[in-house]
Amino acid sequence: MSFGQGGPQWGSGGQDQDPYHQGQYGGGQGGFGQGSYGGDRYGSDPGTPDWAALADASAARTRRRRWLMIGGGALATALIAGAVATAIVTSNKDDGPTASDRNGGALPTAPTLPQDTTQPQPSFSSVAPLPPPNPKDFISDRKKDTAPLSADTLFPGKKLTMGNGARVYTKGLTARTGNCAAATSPTLGGVLERNKCEQVFRATYVKDGIAVTVGVATFENEATAKKAVREAKGGVLPMPGAGVPTFCKGGPVCRNTYNSYGRYAYFTITGYTTAKSVTTKDTKAYQTGDDVGEFAFRQIVRRGDAQAKAAATRPAQ
Repeated sequence: MSFGQGGPQWGSGGQDQDPYHQGQYGGGQGGFGQGSYGGDRYGSDPGTPDWAALADASAARTRRRRWLMIGGGALATALIAGAVATAIVTSNKDDGPTASDRNGGALPTAPTLPQDTTQPQPSFSSVAPLPPPNPKDFISDRKKDTAPLSADTLFPGKKLTMGNGARVYTKGLTARTGNCAAATSPTLGGVLERNKCEQVFRATYVKDGIAVTVGVATFENEATAKKAVREAKGGVLPMPGAGVPTFCKGGPVCRNTYNSYGRYAYFTITGYTTAKSVTTKDTKAYQTGDDVGEFAFRQIVRRGDAQAKAAATRPAQ
């Protein structure tokens, strides 16, 4: 803007253009006519602008702009500082939705977890369990061997099957006596008596002309039964009858065996029902005697097993 003679040039539109809003400073010809800034204050020439008044107005406007700029800067600074503080506070919060936002209301209170989260440990007894009863213990001592005992329990049934059914023997007579010498030859009877034999059970089995009598003697304990077998001579007396002819009498040679298990000693005598003698190469006679002796052994073992099982299942006293 130039301030030349004739008033300020506001542009090509003529003197009616007023950049400071028409009427604010007067409205005469020349832009600044008669009014508060009339020509009487600064000279007698009414057509000359009052340059001092214009300068004062310009300085006032400058001061207002300066204060506006200072106030605006202070306000902007305060707004920026507040925004930064809000951002810092907000950064310390959870950005996720609140409990009310997620569920349309407040969440239920979370359950309190136990302080001790260790799992219970299995407990073991420091006392070792008792071992199962030994079946042989029950048949090795008279005080423990208390189950019923008879010829029928030792030699049940009417037949004896061995070898997975391959060999079937027919049972003859059975007997029991408390006079151990009466059921045996004199030499064996003497041995049994010296070792305090209690009783003898006998049974006879026959097959294909070969007969076997087995005798089972009982003693107080295992030691005396073993001693009797070590000293044994002679044999158990054969017992014919009930369809079994006489055998091992009058001269033919028969086979005798002696064994023990627990407090039981068992003996067999094997011979033909004819006058034929048994030789060491007679496998058929040997097989028959071994089968009957094996059966007697199994019956004694079975007796111990039954008593041990009963003791294991018996309630503790």
